Amino acid sequence: MKKILIIFAHPAIARSKINAAMRGAVEDLGGVTFHDLYAIYPDFLIDVADEQKLCQAHDVIIFQHPLYWYSTPAILKEWLDLVLQYGWAYGVKGRALEGKYFFQALTAGGDTDSYRKNGLNTFTIGELTAPYRATANTCRMEWLPPFTVLGMHRGMSDEEINRHAEEYRRVVTALRDGTFDMQKAKQNEYLNSNLDLTIRKV
Repeated sequence: MKKILIIFAHPAIARSKINAAMRGAVEDLGGVTFHDLYAIYPDFLIDVADEQKLCQAHDVIIFQHPLYWYSTPAILKEWLDLVLQYGWAYGVKGRALEGKYFFQALTAGGDTDSYRKNGLNTFTIGELTAPYRATANTCRMEWLPPFTVLGMHRGMSDEEINRHAEEYRRVVTALRDGTFDMQKAKQNEYLNSNLDLTIRKV
C-alpha cells in the first residue's frame, strides 16, 4: 500500500465548495496525510526539515490547490522555493524524492474551452502547469497529469461537486492500493479522464 501526502493550499477555503468537498472526500482515508499549509503556517514560516521528513515518508505527493493567476497560491511557491533544496531534492546527490509519484489536483473558474489555443486563456492546463512537470523531472519524480476540475465560474450543482469529489477519492484510493494504471493515466490530458480505464478492478 502506498502512502499518500496531500499538500493542500487554499487561502480562502471557506469560499470554495469544490475544494472543501474534495478535501472531505479524502482526508479520512487510511494511508493518507492531509497537510494544510495555510492552517499550519499562517505566518509563512515553513519548517523545512519537517516538510522534508513528511515527503520522504510518503510514496505519492499531491499538490491540491486552486489555479491562481495561472499558477499556485503563494504559500505553495514558498514551499517549493524552501523545501526542494539542492543536494536534497535535486542535484547529483539530491535523490530524496526519486521515484515518488507527483501530481496536482487543481480547480479553476474557466471551463475546458477557455483553456485552449483559441480560448479565453490561450493556453491549455498542460501548458500552464509545465513548470511543475519540469520540477518533477528535475527531482527524478514520476509525473502524472493533473486531476482537474474546471468551470467553477459558470456555477456547479451540488451533484456535480459531489461527483468530482468522489472521483478524487477514487483516484487517491486507487493510487494507495496499487490499482491505478500509471502508464494509461500519463496518456490522458487530465488524471480524472477515463477513470474506468485507468483504475483496475480487483
